Amino acid sequence: MAKIIVVTSGKGGVGKTTTSAAISMGLALSGKKTVVIDFDIGLRNLDLIMDCERRVVFDFVNVIQGDASLNQALIKDKRCEKLFILPASQTRDKDALTKEGVEKILNELSETFDYIICDSPAGIEHGAQMALYFADEAIVVTNPEVSSVRDSDRILGILQSKSRRAEQGSSVKEHLLITRYDTARAAKGEMLSVTDIVDILAVPLLGVIPESSSVLTASNQGTPVILDLKSNAGQAYADAIRRFEGEDLEMRFIKPVKKGILSRVFG
Repeated sequence: MAKIIVVTSGKGGVGKTTTSAAISMGLALSGKKTVVIDFDIGLRNLDLIMDCERRVVFDFVNVIQGDASLNQALIKDKRCEKLFILPASQTRDKDALTKEGVEKILNELSETFDYIICDSPAGIEHGAQMALYFADEAIVVTNPEVSSVRDSDRILGILQSKSRRAEQGSSVKEHLLITRYDTARAAKGEMLSVTDIVDILAVPLLGVIPESSSVLTASNQGTPVILDLKSNAGQAYADAIRRFEGEDLEMRFIKPVKKGILSRVFG
C-alpha cells in the first residue's frame, strides 16, 4: 500500500513544484517506486521541471473522466526507472477533479507504488483541497517571510481539520521544508530565522534549502535540482530525503559562512 504525500503551501512561488520534483526523484533513486501527480489543473508546470512536456498525451483529468487508462497517462522518467509522472490538464477547469475520481486513481496507484507524491496548487482552492484531503503525510513548504509562514499555518489548520485522516480521528504527519533561505540576511534580521519559523509553525523540520541560482538553472533545464549534488540546494534536498527515510542528520546551510581574509578583501 502506497504512502500518499502532499507537497503544499499557502503561498505561491515558494518552490512547491521544485520540491515535488526533487522529493519524488530522491525517493525513486533510493529504490522506492514513486509517482508524482500534478494537481494544478490549468496551470501545469511539473512536466516542464521533469522534462517530459513533449511526452504528454493523456493527463490526470483524462483518466478521471474515463477518456484514457492510467497506464496511458503515466510517463516514465528517462533518468530513473522507478519514477513516473502523472501530468495535469492545461485545458480543463479545476472542478474536473472530483473526490471520487481522485480516490479511484490513488487506490489504483497504491497497488503498485511505494510513494504517491501530490504536487498541490498554492492556497486552499479546489485542486489544493483535493490534494490535501487524501494525504497520509504532508511536506509544508515555506519561505522565510512573514506572509509565507502565516499562510503555511493556515494550511496546517486545514490538514488537521479537513483531511480524510482528520475525519477518521487520526492525523496527517507533517514535515516542514524551508526554501530560499539566506543565512546572511537571516543573521541581519532581514528575514525570519529557522528558529523563528519552527517556533511559529511547531512542525518538525525536514530540511532547509538555501537560496541558490542552481534551482532556477535546473528548472529551466528540466532537471530536478536534487540531481545537481555539486550545488548546496541539491545537497540540501538529498539530506531531506535521508531525514524523511529516518536518518538523523545535522541540518546544514543554516549558519552564515565565515569568510577568510582573502574573501573579505577581494569579495
